[in-house]
Amino acid sequence: MLEKLSENIMDKVSIDFLRNQVLKNAYGNDDTPIAQLDPRVLIIWYLFFGIVPWFLHDVTTLLSLFIFCVVTTRLARVAPLVLFVFAIGVFSQTGYLLIVAIFFSGSIDALIPLLVMTLKVCTCSLASVTVFSGLDPDKLSNGLLWFGCPERLSFSISFAYRILPIMFEELQNILLSFRLRGQAPAHDTFMGKVRWIIYQVKTIVQSFYPLMLNMAKRSRTTVEALELKGYRYASTNMSVLKIKLSSLAIGKSDFVFIGVSVAWAAMSFALPRILEAFV
Repeated sequence: MLEKLSENIMDKVSIDFLRNQVLKNAYGNDDTPIAQLDPRVLIIWYLFFGIVPWFLHDVTTLLSLFIFCVVTTRLARVAPLVLFVFAIGVFSQTGYLLIVAIFFSGSIDALIPLLVMTLKVCTCSLASVTVFSGLDPDKLSNGLLWFGCPERLSFSISFAYRILPIMFEELQNILLSFRLRGQAPAHDTFMGKVRWIIYQVKTIVQSFYPLMLNMAKRSRTTVEALELKGYRYASTNMSVLKIKLSSLAIGKSDFVFIGVSVAWAAMSFALPRILEAFV
């Protein structure tokens, strides 16, 4: 069983797998119900579900909002790697404290505050995952521009999305150069597989500095190419911006999503009073 588990981990711990998961999450969700929505609607939705839960303290309301974010995350078809990172992040922040309180606390009074904090973190994190999985770089940039966000900031966010494939390609080339100059430990046994995974992690850490240098060179080349094509003039020309934002349109699916979100949020705030009336 341990041998099968180690082989499965070795299959997953690879640059190709990580690259495919990240690119799928950034570019491969165009056919999902969330991706069909207008970016302005998603940004407003995120501002509510990403900020309001921090000011709430009722467990029932937070649990209801969390369930709704779970449903939207499912509709967005988020990559498993992103969900795994989300689970690790939640556990490292508040999840382990909640588990400790469940097993070692002698009173439920210590459990409720930790449960409230965990639900806040989970709800806001899932809202972020839903929105940024359903928005490609162009939609996100256009939505920010429509709200009056500075053009350079919106372009920087869009450019960060677009440079992901180049970054992974550069990282893969650096790792290949490390493999040519070094020798990976044998992984025939279970301990050998553990040493192999540690070796791969150390190689990735050592690749960080040359990766940043190479990406800085490529970024400078990209900026120079944009300058030659008149990027700054286009970003300040109102006619060009009007054409760029003409693709934004709120349709029937957007109204349905807004209506369901508003109705669920209203039900979440009214649910504690409804439960008190029946109890």
